[in-house]
Amino acid sequence: METRARSLAKAATWQLLGLFTMSALGFLFTGSFTAGGALALASCFLGFCTYIVHERVWAGIKWGWSIAADSGNRQGMRGQAMAGESVQGKA
Repeated sequence: METRARSLAKAATWQLLGLFTMSALGFLFTGSFTAGGALALASCFLGFCTYIVHERVWAGIKWGWSIAADSGNRQGMRGQAMAGESVQGKA
């Protein structure tokens, strides 16, 4: 499962990319950097908040995870599985 800090970092970088994209589109549609920027900032803030909620909800849903993958991820996070080794032993 992802940490909240990782979800926050992913949301921030995604929204920065979106901010630049939306600013360019806003300018193309309005012809104004001010109007385009305001639209982009509003979209960025709303998207940032909804993305965090979306990621945290999905982080708690077990549907679609295999038992082996979940077990391997948990052991890897605890530092029990070494790089290049499988959970059961050497690869």
